Amino acid sequence: MTPRPRIAMVLGDPAGIGPELIARLLADPVAAQARILLIADREEWRRAMQVAGVSLTLPEVDRPDFQGTEQGPRLHHWALDGNPTYPRGAASAEGGRYCLGTLQVALNLAQAGQADAILFGPLNKSSMHAAGMGHNDELHWFAERLGYRGPFCEFNVLDGLWTSRVTSHVAIRDVPALITPERVRDAIDLIDHALRRSGVAAPRIAVCGLNPHNGDNGAFGREEIDVIGPAVAAAQARGVAAQGPFPADTIFLKVQGGPDERQFDAIVTMYHDQGQIGIKLMGFSRGVTVQGGLPVPITTPAHGTAFDIAQQGRANPGATLQAFHLACQMGARRLADARAA
Repeated sequence: MTPRPRIAMVLGDPAGIGPELIARLLADPVAAQARILLIADREEWRRAMQVAGVSLTLPEVDRPDFQGTEQGPRLHHWALDGNPTYPRGAASAEGGRYCLGTLQVALNLAQAGQADAILFGPLNKSSMHAAGMGHNDELHWFAERLGYRGPFCEFNVLDGLWTSRVTSHVAIRDVPALITPERVRDAIDLIDHALRRSGVAAPRIAVCGLNPHNGDNGAFGREEIDVIGPAVAAAQARGVAAQGPFPADTIFLKVQGGPDERQFDAIVTMYHDQGQIGIKLMGFSRGVTVQGGLPVPITTPAHGTAFDIAQQGRANPGATLQAFHLACQMGARRLADARAA
């Protein structure tokens, strides 16, 4: 019997749609797939339910642990000192501090072996930077807080199709210098490992080129010849089912349709928008972001905080439900491995 994973859950930025989405998730019968501890300000949780139009009774636990979650989700109240009022529909330092504080509690549980996965509502980077986060994004903040020094990257997942990228939140002008054999190797290996952890026995991985027309045999750049191609060949020698490089403007044509129709299970891209545009056009309301490579599975809907529709009760929970399903799958695998060790 598959164990029910313990998932630490946070609302995300209180100014956005995250709280509403988490409320809709916990009101859905699928929430019974896991033991859930919600780490949130009780007043923000009440407001989230009001916006979502749901009514749930979550017993409170004084300490951040999973006691009692066998019978249903529990709430651990966490609030900023002074109980500030959070601006709605706008970035703020208060919202950023709230996000970082609740996420830290969830990370503490994971480090202590008490949480098998973490799910968070959408965050706003401007809010977190205003709150003092010194990293470009939350992924690097997670790695620092977990004390993790190995390779990591963001994965985006849509209906079983995974994408990763060699570079992420950097300026386009800086990308070519960051396309190195080591980075391409790590991106391929990370997504291969993550797919196996999610239940795909033999992942098929396509790797993008960097330049227009795949460099056109060196006419528009040599990264495909000198860096990316050799990295793919080295992955194949390690037993990874990687192919490429492929031109980025046609690679997504090879992954249309359902899982049985696709030629590949994953695509490794070279920079942020190269993959994000394709996968978001295929299913913006269902996409999931996985904080890949970290010692604990961490998932979130791939869309943002949507300040323009916050507090209106019309946010689509599709991506949040998918993020929860993936957290359950990966968390259950992590729990089973820990029990077998």
